[in-house]
Amino acid sequence: MTFDERREAVELLSKLRNYLAPQLTDKESEQLYRQCSSAIRMDADAHDDKGLSTTLMTLRTAVCFAEMVDADKNILLAIILHPLIGQGLISEAEVSAAWGPDVVGLHMGIEEVAKFSNLNSATNQDNFRGLVISLAHDIRVIIIMIVQSLVLMRSINLHPDDEWVRNVAFEANCLYAQLAHRLGLYKIKGELEDLSLKYTNREIYTQIAHKLNATKRSRDAYIKAFIEPVKSALEKAGLKFDIKGRTKSISSIWNKMRKQKVDLPGIYDLFAIRVILDSEPAKEKSDCWMAYSILTDMYTPNPARMRDWISIPKSNGYESLHATVMGPESKWVEVQFRTRRMDLVAEKGLAAHWRYKGGKGDSADQWMNNIRDILETADAGPMQLMKNIQMDPFGKEVFAFTPKGDLFRLSGGATVLDFAFHIHSNVGARCTGAIVNGQHKKLNYKIQNGDTVEIITAANQSPKQEWLNIVTSSKARNKIKQSLNEEKQRLADLGKEALLRRAKNRKIEIDESILMRLIKKNGYKFTLDFYADLGSEKLDVGKILNSYVEASTPTEEADHVSAEEFEIKRRAEDSSDTDVLVIGEKSINGLSYRFARCCNPIYGDDVFGFISSDGTVKIHKNSCPNAANIKTRYPYRVIRADWSGKTGTMLPATLRVVGNDDIGIVTNITSIISHEAGVALRNISIDSHDGIFHGYLVIGVSDQRQLTTLVKKIKTVKGVKDVIRV
Repeated sequence: MTFDERREAVELLSKLRNYLAPQLTDKESEQLYRQCSSAIRMDADAHDDKGLSTTLMTLRTAVCFAEMVDADKNILLAIILHPLIGQGLISEAEVSAAWGPDVVGLHMGIEEVAKFSNLNSATNQDNFRGLVISLAHDIRVIIIMIVQSLVLMRSINLHPDDEWVRNVAFEANCLYAQLAHRLGLYKIKGELEDLSLKYTNREIYTQIAHKLNATKRSRDAYIKAFIEPVKSALEKAGLKFDIKGRTKSISSIWNKMRKQKVDLPGIYDLFAIRVILDSEPAKEKSDCWMAYSILTDMYTPNPARMRDWISIPKSNGYESLHATVMGPESKWVEVQFRTRRMDLVAEKGLAAHWRYKGGKGDSADQWMNNIRDILETADAGPMQLMKNIQMDPFGKEVFAFTPKGDLFRLSGGATVLDFAFHIHSNVGARCTGAIVNGQHKKLNYKIQNGDTVEIITAANQSPKQEWLNIVTSSKARNKIKQSLNEEKQRLADLGKEALLRRAKNRKIEIDESILMRLIKKNGYKFTLDFYADLGSEKLDVGKILNSYVEASTPTEEADHVSAEEFEIKRRAEDSSDTDVLVIGEKSINGLSYRFARCCNPIYGDDVFGFISSDGTVKIHKNSCPNAANIKTRYPYRVIRADWSGKTGTMLPATLRVVGNDDIGIVTNITSIISHEAGVALRNISIDSHDGIFHGYLVIGVSDQRQLTTLVKKIKTVKGVKDVIRV
């Protein structure tokens, strides 16, 4: 520890003694001072791997907590004694005996969080999840970690490890600043966001800071001229008050400049006026409204910018009345009215009226339950988790009533479906609509302030994939995903069971490696999706097994015998008069052959023969996906095959049709096929999504010319976008 660090440590310790003096006896104060002094001496040369003194960081955190949140004895003791317990200078039993079990409980909470908060939690999903769940057990631990993050951010300016600084700034902005905002710690939230911008985009931060300083004199003069008549009018009304101003944080200015695509002069609420009234509890609301009325009589208000958080406070306890009025020179000015009590809550959040002993506040409990719901059901990565946490608790709010008069608070933009899931997950899962203010509304109706909402449910209703585009709350979204995943797993189990059962009936032994290649070949990234499509009959089990047999055939072991020497089996029932293929150089007729199911060749296709281990010749198209592999690995089993010139045998061909999901389009397609001479529709499967249908048609045709003609006719159907042979 350098001389400057030691001097700072002594100054911080002196401040802590002053904060704790009213709450400690002289003996307790002396004991604590002695323990801290001993720690400073032991930590004289102790720094962490980033060069930060552990003792100095601890004292800074304790003082910052006392100054910006509250000088609560138990919390400050827990912050101070936590590293002493870790260094073995004092045991948990001694702390419990001297300071009480609550201090030990807070220490254990900090210890639990320390397992996950390794400054990599922002990029590690498991760490992030564990960190926030740990924080959720005690709101006081959250506040400690928020303050600890602020102290760390203050201490790493110009630190040589740029990548580490960016990670710290990312975590502070995405996690702790959002938690601070939700808990009403607006000063800490603003400073964390400003420092995060400073460390991640120092150029922008510096530019805005310089511009703010350059315009400060003119802004101060304008605000002074604006305040004078307002102050006089409020005094004439007999109100007692203080007026102070606040400058918008640099990060907020930058966000607004990007959102509105304007430069600094275009931001109208750079500087806001705050009127803090000395009012009795019974007259708080009436005094605020009186002051608001006086202001709006003097200046024209902007109704769209009026915010009433007095009638219905925010969920974090914030109460204030905001007005934006047109001041002199046609400039917008934001004015906030609140009482002393309201200002204390606004400055220090839930901590200002927190019951540190004996439990948790109702609004905080409700919010942390929402956080737990997000974490318990989320299956996305850390970035999505952070996005979810920011979406619900910190946005604008709307208030709606049940028919019984219960008031529910929801995030801005919430729909009927969000409201249903807010009541209960089972209600949301079975929701079919709602009666809003006496009128029937659909699931996507957006709740408005003051709506009375009665949810309509049906026993046979279940969550749909499209519901994810309707809901806005992460709780509802994650519950829907959870339900859909459960349904997909159920279908996947059915599909896998069906595949194995059919394979057993056909005496096919499934090789997992071959099956995985087949699944990938069919365009599936995950086996769950593949089995689910089998279970929902989007895929035909029989066709999949046929494809599996085809895929496994080239890997069958066979003696290396040339095609000329191979004994070709003849089919007794066949005759040379009816063969449509000529196989081999000498035009040998009547051979035992099959058309490969992987490419389904039809008369006229460019084909070749492949001699399988049982002596049967399999006919493949030269454009078959397996052709290159077969010809490379088994050239000695490839034999020439040509069409004999005889037609009449109907062979299957598969067509993939893509088009608009319009009523009647399928009927028109099937009508064309049914009226085509010598053509038969053997199978059809159709899947529709987002207004587009994908259909697979298995057509029986005699030759390629007939198929080409049919494809041209199908393409003329209105709404058909593409027809290809697969």
